[in-house]
Amino acid sequence: MTGKQFSPKKPPNGMPSRGPARPLTGTLAAGPTLPESGPQADNRATVTSAIILMVIAMTIVPLMDVISKYLSTRHAISPVTITWARFSGQAILMLFFIVLRMGLSGVSGTNNLVNFVRGMLIGGAVSVFFIAIKYLPLAEAIATFFVEPLIVLQLSALFLGEKVGWRRNLAALVGFGGALLIIQPTYAIFGPTALLPLVTALLFSIYLILSRVVGQKENPYTMQFWSGLGGVATCSAFLVAGQWAGISDFVLTAPSSLEPFLWLIAIIIIATFSHLLIIIAFSRAEASILAPFQYLEIATITVAGYFVFGEFPTPLRWLGIFIIIASGLYIFLRERRLKG
Repeated sequence: MTGKQFSPKKPPNGMPSRGPARPLTGTLAAGPTLPESGPQADNRATVTSAIILMVIAMTIVPLMDVISKYLSTRHAISPVTITWARFSGQAILMLFFIVLRMGLSGVSGTNNLVNFVRGMLIGGAVSVFFIAIKYLPLAEAIATFFVEPLIVLQLSALFLGEKVGWRRNLAALVGFGGALLIIQPTYAIFGPTALLPLVTALLFSIYLILSRVVGQKENPYTMQFWSGLGGVATCSAFLVAGQWAGISDFVLTAPSSLEPFLWLIAIIIIATFSHLLIIIAFSRAEASILAPFQYLEIATITVAGYFVFGEFPTPLRWLGIFIIIASGLYIFLRERRLKG
């Protein structure tokens, strides 16, 4: 996810010329039916590749939530411990990749402080959400969280100056309506615990906006390293406070066997890879374009919930999944038309 939407530009400063951050071009990104070349074709290819990478990320991100719920409910590992392990692993993996590809000089980016703050935000967001899904059904928690694309749309217009037309807003609202069909809210969703995904939505929205700002001129590996450190800082503070206050969800707990340890490693890999894709996507296209595609996460988590927890979607929930996917595809097709 490197590049921008309105004009073809060079990759972000320090971006490796090869590897996962390399922009997609040609028939893979633009399709064989696009004969034009030059800046217009490059713009279309850049936005298309950003959407593709966003779809991939939203397909695998929910697996992290499913594993977290499994660890916290069946292995008694606290949600903040899971989050702390996730960001510690991310920082270590990114440091390894940076040194391997660019040497120690690649550790220092141009926006280290901003990326550290991004990490603090996402660390708080993930911690709060992991606590929420420990008690709430996955579908209800994720649906409440999905006020986030609506927040991103408004923040992108307010702080990034991005144009958000009524069609994009309407598509996002329709997608949220599909989320409600999947969730079929119950009384529990209005209780105090159900407010936690709303906190997650706000923190994650700010995180995405900052990712859009610095992602245009920063190496994604460096961004992930510093955000990993920020996440570790937030989770460490939570763990210290939780130990002092005796709050079980905030107390450091170690895996009691090999199985939960391996699942923690899986979370680290999934989280690091998926959020790297998100960073690159938001450096290639406007936040207001990519936001509706996050609704795909609900579809993935609904399917995963069936295989892991035996929750088979009703016909109404399948209708909601269809609406979510349709709203994202509408944004995709309209963007291609506008750039054509």
